[in-house]
Formats: sequence, C-alpha cells, structure tokens
Amino acid sequence: MLEVNEISIMIHTRYLVQSLSFTLNQKDKLAIIGEEGNGKSTLLKCLMKECSYAKVTGSIHSKGTIGYLEQSLAFKNPNQTVYDFLFQDDQEYYHYLYHLYSYLEQLKLQDDLFEQSMNTLSGGEKVKVQILKLLLEDYDILFLDEPTNDLDLETLEWLEHFLNQLDKPILFISHDETLLSNTANRILHIEQIKHKQECKHTLFNGDYQTYVEMRNQKLEKQTQMAVSEKREYQKKQEKLRKIMQKVEYQQNTITRADPHGAKVLKKKMHSLKSQEKKMNQMDLTEIPDVEEGIHFFFEKVNIPKNKVILKLDIPKLEASRLLSKNIHLEIIGNVHMCIIGKNGIGKTTLLKQIYETLNLRKDIQIGYMPQRYEDLLHLDQTVLAFCMETLPDEAKVRMYLGNMKFTKEEMLAKIGDLSNGTKAKLLLMKFVMDECNVLILDEPTRNVSPLSAPIIRKVLNDFEGTIISVSHDRKYIEEVADTVYELTPDGLVKV
Repeated sequence: MLEVNEISIMIHTRYLVQSLSFTLNQKDKLAIIGEEGNGKSTLLKCLMKECSYAKVTGSIHSKGTIGYLEQSLAFKNPNQTVYDFLFQDDQEYYHYLYHLYSYLEQLKLQDDLFEQSMNTLSGGEKVKVQILKLLLEDYDILFLDEPTNDLDLETLEWLEHFLNQLDKPILFISHDETLLSNTANRILHIEQIKHKQECKHTLFNGDYQTYVEMRNQKLEKQTQMAVSEKREYQKKQEKLRKIMQKVEYQQNTITRADPHGAKVLKKKMHSLKSQEKKMNQMDLTEIPDVEEGIHFFFEKVNIPKNKVILKLDIPKLEASRLLSKNIHLEIIGNVHMCIIGKNGIGKTTLLKQIYETLNLRKDIQIGYMPQRYEDLLHLDQTVLAFCMETLPDEAKVRMYLGNMKFTKEEMLAKIGDLSNGTKAKLLLMKFVMDECNVLILDEPTRNVSPLSAPIIRKVLNDFEGTIISVSHDRKYIEEVADTVYELTPDGLVKV
C-alpha cells in the first residue's frame, strides 16, 4: 500500500532521516517514536508529499488514498461549524448517514455538536471530530499524528480497540506508551544523536514493549563495554606515561660519554610516542547518546502534612456554557492529585481557576504548566533569557538546560521555535530552578517522548511537594497520582 525507498529528508543543513526504506502493508500498524523536535510530523508530511520546507530525495509510492489526522488542527475560518468541517467538500452528506450515527455513538458525540463552532470545542472534542471525518471519508491508509492528544480515558480505550480491529495500514505518531503497547506491531524510531548533529533510525518488526526491552539490553551492553574499554584504555595510558617519564629521565641524565645509550633511548622514546599516537587514534565504544538521558530532580521540598494547600468551592463552573456545578475540593499536605473526566467537561477550566486562586498566595511557590504553553510562555523570548529571569547565573542555567538535553543552539533559540515536548521540558526545568513546592500540571506528559516519559514520571512521583494535575496518561495516573477525582456535571467524585 505504501513503499518508501531510500528517502532522506533535510531541513537547512540538518538531516532528519537518511536512507530510510520500508513498506506499509495491510494490517500494519507502524508507530513512529522519537524525541521531541526530531521531525516525526515532518516525516509524515513528506510521505504525503505535502512538505514545502524540507528537501526530500528517494522515492515514495502509495496505492490508495491517505487520510491524515493533524497534530494541531488549523482553521481557515475559526467560526466554521462542525457540520461544515465534516461535509464542506460534499454537501450531499446523506450517503454518510448509515455510518454517521454509529460513529457518533462510539465516539460519545451528540448530533447537536454539528451546530457548534470548531473553536468552541474542547481539545478532545476536536480530535474526535477529526477522527469522525477520517472514518466517514473511508480512506485506504491512515496517517495519525498524536491521535490520543486530549482524549478522555473512555475514548482512548475505544480508539485502541478501533485501531486493532482495522485492517487498513496505519502509520501513526504517539507519545502514549499504553497505546503503543496495545496497538503497534512495528516501530520506527528516529533519533538525533551527537548533540543533534547526526540522525539515526531503527526499524523494528515487533511490538513496542519488546522493542524497548531489546533496546535497553543493547544500551546496557554497550554502556558496560564502553566503561570497560575506557578503564582498560586509562590503565594502558597510565602505564605508557610512566614508561615515557622513566625514559625521559634517563635521557636527561645520560652523559655525553655514552652516545650509544643516548641513541638507544632516543629510539625507545620514538617507539613509545608511536604507541601513544596509536592509542589516541583508537576507536573506543561510546557511551550511548539517548533521548531518555535527561537528568533533573527537585531539591528537598518541605510541605507539612497538615498544611492547607487549597480549599475550593465553586457553585458553577462555566465557559460559555455550564460545565459542572457544586465543586468542592480541599487539598492538604503533599498530595499528588489527578483530575480525570470526559472531554469538554471543564478540567482545563477548573485547573486554570485553581492556578489563579493559588497564584495569589505568598506562602507557597507555584509551578504552572498550562495545556496551551503559549498561555504562559513568551514565544519571542529566548530559552536562556526565560530561565535567567529567576536564576541570573548563565553558567548554572546552561548546566540545568544541558541536563535536559538542550543543545547550545536551542538555549539561544526563541521559545516559539521549540517543539511542544521541548517546551514541556523547559517548564519542568524552570520549576526546579524556581524551587517550586506546588505544581499545577495540565497533561504534563502528553508531548514528551515515550522513552523520556518514564523518567519524568519518576521525578514527579518522588516530588515531595503538592501536585494538582489533569491527565489522561494511564501510566501517569498509575505511577504518580495517589488521589484521583473525576469531574462530572455534578462536581468532583473521588475515584
């Protein structure tokens, strides 16, 4: 259905992939994974031959139509209704009706949604409507860029079941480890290594969990070999250095009356320097340069267990319509709390109100990660300038950013030029520098690599302050949250 032969993709002077070849056949569910900003979305667009900013060589052949779900849906007309979005290309929509209401029921969408403007929908509702459009158009091949973004847990489970039942070839990008584990039967891992100066790709015919396990075994073996070789190399270097020092001492102390001895020592030193040159040219095994090699942690955070962090009473939660009512919430101490709920119920709206309430407090230090990073970040500001607002020590800031795998170029780049995952990592590192003891996080792991996410979850799990969050990430809910509430039309219900 899709044949890719020896394609290379370059933006400016940077390769995203080189000499990539694969075939996508019926029932294939090929997942593209990789670090934030590695060019996964660009790869999808290039495969559809709809990328004007990249240079592509090689050949791409597809048999059949390709349906594409964008990561970020852009509207030419922000007031376009759902009906116009679905049927603008075919006003005779009656031939869709047989499947339409079945899909609406499966996606938990009401038909009165047709009259709503697309820009009034929640993030999850927008994704659902895009999926509905793909289903109605009945494409031969599906390209899905982060299909789980903003979906509620019920719809995530439906999507997994739907993808597994579908016979069509699917090429998808995802950061959702559970979705990857439950659906993908092939993995394409694209990487930028050596400070993002070189690209690398791995094509694996198997499930995600097996790929991760095999990769970890390979990396561990390579690390052990690199450490062993370096240790042996240093021993040989030290031994050679001592011999050279001894010969040099003998050369300095030998008398002119012994020209033969001087000649022998000179020849020996020449041989030793030759050995030294060969040693310096040895090709040693390198410590693996991997995307999950990020390193950050929060210093000791003290939140008394009986300290009242939040006491909230909201009779009505509204955002152009009534979302929920009778919301009561009290948080004491270092609780790690997560709010779940159906799409459009108002989780992000509630989290914003919690942030606005707590941000007035002087006795706690707040770190806030909004769903839309641009609500908080100044996109024209450089990464370095943003971080130095709190910590005016450039060397320390660069060290912190380096620990999160920011390159020197990214440190000087404008925030608006970063990928969403890199923006998320920037905010997390800023929380560390700000010494935050209360974190308010809206989907903290949704944009980060599935290989980096476990590290972030561990840091948040170990965080000794308070976390108030919204998430649909099942791994996050399981590993980080110790208290879970569901937001319903009638308020918060403890799960």
